[in-house]
Amino acid sequence: MDCYKEYLLKEGNIMVNDISFDELSIGDSAELTKIITDEDVHAFANISMDHNPIHLDKDFAKTTQFKQPIAHGMLSASLISAVIGTVLPGRNTIYLGQTLKFTAPVFIGDTLSAKISVAEKHEGKNIIKLVTQVFNQADKLVIDGHATVLKK
Repeated sequence: MDCYKEYLLKEGNIMVNDISFDELSIGDSAELTKIITDEDVHAFANISMDHNPIHLDKDFAKTTQFKQPIAHGMLSASLISAVIGTVLPGRNTIYLGQTLKFTAPVFIGDTLSAKISVAEKHEGKNIIKLVTQVFNQADKLVIDGHATVLKK
């Protein structure tokens, strides 16, 4: 079964799949794409209480190596959770663990694509290991990692 799907997040237009453990195969993949906006960064700062000026203050950010505000790493990583919880495997999936390596900055206006693929399945336990990656619009890897999930 080829589970590859691409969804653009649009208010009121979010689909949620429910792909069963048995329907999943090694190599199945899915992707979700989103443009990171200034509003996203400010909302995430308020939700997470991370008001580091590198994310929010253009004048401060000019003094950094990035020369402009960068998005929170965990904001970008949250797109991985969105793919897992809504696309592949989707509903009834429980996160057990996640590793993340942040490999490049994400700037306001970047288009991010969170891509996951099934790397392992553990029969009898319904545990799935996933490769989790996020790329920007230039196809540059900005996050690399792995997730372990339980599919109910």
